[in-house]
Amino acid sequence: MFRTPAVCRRGGIAAAVVIAGLALLPAPARAEGGVPTQLNAADMTLLNGVRTAGLWEMPAGQMAAQKGSTAKVRQVGQMIADQHVQLDELVVAAANKLGATIPSTPTAQQQGWLNEMQNAKGGQFDQTFVTRLRAAHGKIFPIIGAVRSGTRNPVVRELADQANTFVMNHMKMLESTGLVQYERLPPAAMPPAEDLSAMGIATANASLTPPVSPLVLWMLLIAALGVAAVTVIRLRRPRS
Repeated sequence: MFRTPAVCRRGGIAAAVVIAGLALLPAPARAEGGVPTQLNAADMTLLNGVRTAGLWEMPAGQMAAQKGSTAKVRQVGQMIADQHVQLDELVVAAANKLGATIPSTPTAQQQGWLNEMQNAKGGQFDQTFVTRLRAAHGKIFPIIGAVRSGTRNPVVRELADQANTFVMNHMKMLESTGLVQYERLPPAAMPPAEDLSAMGIATANASLTPPVSPLVLWMLLIAALGVAAVTVIRLRRPRS
């Protein structure tokens, strides 16, 4: 569990929290021998996404535990920070098992969100905290499901199961504050549905032998009947 050190008189609480949170983060995950096995781009997207999420949401949660204007926001912030410590340990362990190297610092965008929260106060801070974290969790949530459904790596599969539980719980926690603005959430990114229309089937079968047109079949049938009729007439015609 994070314990925020005493804040210097001249330093802001938010800045001290961020520094303390980052200082307590685990060291970057590095290979413990071997090379990445059975990993593809989707697998690495999950590893990197879970890792960078923790790198900024741990200090963000700790900041909320200190700066939140309501008891609910402070409670949610502390719980998210604590649980991201656990999730970060899991993703670091998974990366080490796989011989993969994952980030050790938040992205520039995530650092910008932390800076935004540092400069916010009172109700504005609460709204910023909930809005930023709820949007981030909503973005990685479908990625976890997509990787879980297709990965061939058992370590990644297990991490996806674990991350799914944490992210779902965090979304519910953030929603329990009553500050989630659902109408401002980005629309769900749905995968393209299977196209069973005639056009879709035709496109899917483009590489196959094209089906014979009914008109052509009728023309062939008529021609065959004509040939048969001529043959019968010739056979019945008396010979000279």
